[in-house]
Amino acid sequence: LYGVEEELSEVARRGSGSACRSMFGGFVQWQRGERPDGTDSLALQVAPETHWPELRVLVLVVSGEKKPVGSTAGMQTSVETSPLLKHRAEVVVPERLAQMMRHIQDRDFEGFGQLAMRDSNQFHATCLDTFPPIFYLTDLSRHIIALAHRYNAHHGHTKVAYTFDAGPNAVIFALADTVAEFVEVLRRSFPPATNGDQFVRGLPVGSAALSPELVAAVVTEPVPGAVQYILHTKPGPGPQLVDDPSQHLLGADGLPRSRA
Repeated sequence: LYGVEEELSEVARRGSGSACRSMFGGFVQWQRGERPDGTDSLALQVAPETHWPELRVLVLVVSGEKKPVGSTAGMQTSVETSPLLKHRAEVVVPERLAQMMRHIQDRDFEGFGQLAMRDSNQFHATCLDTFPPIFYLTDLSRHIIALAHRYNAHHGHTKVAYTFDAGPNAVIFALADTVAEFVEVLRRSFPPATNGDQFVRGLPVGSAALSPELVAAVVTEPVPGAVQYILHTKPGPGPQLVDDPSQHLLGADGLPRSRA
């Protein structure tokens, strides 16, 4: 690609960690590395996108506004001021990475979901432990967290799992046979204001009837218009070679192509 002969994941990582992970499809681990120059800080594929075909992802977009504290600046401040982050990086994360890879290999959704939620919570605990503290989660984010726990409690096991990165938007993991029911729970909990037909985007979602018991236990305080839309997707492949020039993002001159 562009005549680059080094490991592309390492090249992408110089731009961002998210970019280095995106050089592969499916399930990917970003290795911290040990070298001072960072050349062994690479992403490796744990399993291809075909490994767990039932796994689905729901992205709940609650805000598109710019964050008051950017991810890079926030992490730098956390490294400088949070004792919890140091403990997390040195003790907690290595063990949890090994656990997570086992859950993925075994397609163990109970273990996968529990660990995803616990690790998301601890990441945001490091944000609170930062000085001054960083608040990425909003009241609505916490509302979604509580909703997921009520839903799982009603069913008696982990049917959905949440994770939040450095922002308020929720990413929900579920298996395919849970999606229709949980999306209906989300519709009841966050009724769309004006975009009912575009509220759920991406992969199609079937309809589901909710029992009165489920509604009473889970849908407690509807917040109309709080969720802008839901993106329904699943683990996908890595970068693809596109032969059709009309689909290229860059023009023949190498500059970004205008789509206006």
